Amino acid sequence: MRAKAPSPDTGRRLLVLGLGCERGTPPAELLDLALSVIPDPEDIAFVATLDARAEEPAMHAVARHFCVPLVTFPAARLEAETPRLANPSDRVFAITGCHGVAEAAALAQAGSGGRLIVEKTKSAHATAAIAETFQPLAAFSCGIDSAPSFSDSSREPA
Repeated sequence: MRAKAPSPDTGRRLLVLGLGCERGTPPAELLDLALSVIPDPEDIAFVATLDARAEEPAMHAVARHFCVPLVTFPAARLEAETPRLANPSDRVFAITGCHGVAEAAALAQAGSGGRLIVEKTKSAHATAAIAETFQPLAAFSCGIDSAPSFSDSSREPA
């Protein structure tokens, strides 16, 4: 693994936590999985997933825990990331229409220069992966009572 490359605007490494889960996955399971793969929680800038999971309470719980936006992508956008996936799956494709959710969502949000730093890791009902982005991202803050941000992305971030 390469040494940390801090963001020029914040001095922090910018990571995207990609998540996939079955419908109804308990929030505690998804959060435990996320925490098990994250090298430094303060470096998480986004939680990203498949748009079909946009309303899953577990996804919102994880984004709220890290106080970052939840970004979703349609299956076709995640499928475009297949050449960059470490663990493409025909089974996942049959269910979702893309060969990976966690890795693909992390890479989609990280942009074309992003790279996986944690490959897909599984729990009983979920997957997690982390990509590092080298794109400048706006700073985010989260108030205690604020709801997580949500955006629906079908393109790479600018």
